[in-house]
Amino acid sequence: MLTRILTFAAALPLLAACQPGEQAAPQPESEAAMPTFALTGAWCRPTPNGARAGACYVTLTSAGRDDRLIGVTTPAAGVVMIHRMSTDNGVMSMSEMEGGLPLPADTTVTLEPGGTHLMLMQLNGPLVRGTTVPLTLDFEVAPDVTVEAQVRPPAN
Repeated sequence: MLTRILTFAAALPLLAACQPGEQAAPQPESEAAMPTFALTGAWCRPTPNGARAGACYVTLTSAGRDDRLIGVTTPAAGVVMIHRMSTDNGVMSMSEMEGGLPLPADTTVTLEPGGTHLMLMQLNGPLVRGTTVPLTLDFEVAPDVTVEAQVRPPAN
């Protein structure tokens, strides 16, 4: 009898290891710590018929903590890239920001002509003045945000 009790006692740790243990459920990020964004002034430049690319702009004001704009989608284009314009020795160039756009906590970042902007490639049709373009911004941490960008010429 004592042998059975000792055998059973020795097997208990093995049985416990086979049972699904209680695992800590992933804790949702605190709402207070989650970055949020106010998107204002979203607009896109009108394009002529036949254009395959266009540009859109928006102002992002963050609250919370650092984040990053990592992508944008729209039904108006096959591809949207976050682009940066720069001038080096009098030569202007444009390049994709492959790592996304850093958005420091509690700051305002303005995408504007001649600087950082959203480049819409493979347009499904022209961007016509007076219409709107839905842009869904994908952040590294914060939830996606969709904004309606007005198609209009630049304000002077």
